[in-house]
Amino acid sequence: MSTPPKEMNGAESVVRSLHSAGVNVCFANPGTSEMQFVDALDRTKLMRCVLGLFEGVVTGAADGYARMAGKPAVTLLHLAPGFANAAANLHNARKARVPMVNLVGDHALRHQKYDAPLSADVEAACAPFSDWVKSGRDAGSFAADAMEALRVAKGRPGRIASLVAPADIGWDEGGKIAAEIAPDGPAAQDNDALNDAVHALESGDKTVIIAGNSVLEDVAAVALLQGIAEKTGAHILAPTSNRRMERGQGRLAVEKIPYPINAALACLAPYSRAVLVETTPPVAFFAYPDRPSLLLPETCETVTLTGVDGDGPAALAALADRIGAKPGTARDTTMPARPQTGAITMKNIAAALANALPEDSIIIDEAVSSGGDTFPAGDAAKPNSWLALTGGSIGIGIPLSTGAAIACPDRPVITLQADGSAMYTIQGLWTQAREGSNVTTIILANQSYEILKGELHNVGAQPGPDALSMLNLDRPELDFVALARGMGVPGRRVEDVQDLMRAIEEAAAEPGPFLIEAMI
Repeated sequence: MSTPPKEMNGAESVVRSLHSAGVNVCFANPGTSEMQFVDALDRTKLMRCVLGLFEGVVTGAADGYARMAGKPAVTLLHLAPGFANAAANLHNARKARVPMVNLVGDHALRHQKYDAPLSADVEAACAPFSDWVKSGRDAGSFAADAMEALRVAKGRPGRIASLVAPADIGWDEGGKIAAEIAPDGPAAQDNDALNDAVHALESGDKTVIIAGNSVLEDVAAVALLQGIAEKTGAHILAPTSNRRMERGQGRLAVEKIPYPINAALACLAPYSRAVLVETTPPVAFFAYPDRPSLLLPETCETVTLTGVDGDGPAALAALADRIGAKPGTARDTTMPARPQTGAITMKNIAAALANALPEDSIIIDEAVSSGGDTFPAGDAAKPNSWLALTGGSIGIGIPLSTGAAIACPDRPVITLQADGSAMYTIQGLWTQAREGSNVTTIILANQSYEILKGELHNVGAQPGPDALSMLNLDRPELDFVALARGMGVPGRRVEDVQDLMRAIEEAAAEPGPFLIEAMI
């Protein structure tokens, strides 16, 4: 570690302060107004710098990194237009409640009054996608602002903190190292909520426990959740979208609330009581004619044992102690038979994945229309971490896997990627090649926005050929193997289920990225 100089500029003081507080990765797509940070990162050599060719790759990668590393990275973004490019995956990260610090460049303070071509209200651009926004005002306090951003990001739950960085306070001398500020811990357990949860579970009514966030990331907490269910007869569900689930053989298989509105309503219809742990009441992704927005029955009595700002594993421990429950014993999901030669279909894809996924892999799930069919593979496969699209803004899969691979370089990463959403951020393949990441991207190529065809019918439409043509990706046909090769990633197209399994096994065993275009 280099020794801080007696005199430093504002940018260097921020880099040194963030590093001293444990931030050691910077995902970046910088421009002119961030060159002082590029210089500071180079001179100090304190952070690993990962370049993304599009800002949505940068923020998606920072999300994947945070989910697996359990701590924030910093992103470096260019002005309001660059932040706008980053916003879709920041939306996903915010819904996942991961910690992230964004440094967003702005024009020098003295230049802002002239309405230069790239001028815009950076703070206003950041606000809808951030939990905390502030603009730095001078070099001397710049690092202190960064430490406040880090404090907010690392609180419970994780938050998105965006610090606007005018160019001149980055290059001005007078920067001062700032000490880390302790983040807010989890909210204290509410004893009344604990009493209400005990009452619900002992009522004899049909009860569901819906648990999310850190509970699903903690194998011991899930085992305790299973023990509570076995003791009381309650059922267990996860929310539809989850930032991370620890799954596979030897771990409890937790079903999630389905995405399709009718299936979700049917799933939750039987319950008269619900206990929520680190999650909110389930809500439909969209409004539909003649369908409710809230998915639990109107008559269901809901208890929030602990909210998203609480400590779910600790709350479950307190609940188990009250009702005398012990950790449950995991029952392995039966490994399906290895599919024989034939076309890749929604009927055989889960079995193929379960057999082929390597042990201790990180699965990135942006299968979208295929997600309901691929999800069961995670329970039958060898132990794995399963990361999913959380905010519904497509284009997260390839960036998310990029960041997860940076956080866990010794674990194979497998991306289940829909073809339509892959095109939003396919530039992330270039970053994977540059970093030599062991990521296998499986493009599930149905050559359409298949999920939207179902949504057309859900809103009562009777689509004709012109409507359907807007949801097809076949004129011209996309060639993902060629696209990957152009960014330094080798690949192959497969149409047989046996070939798919062999390709996954071979790619995961080799270093570096690989792309498989699986024709469905």
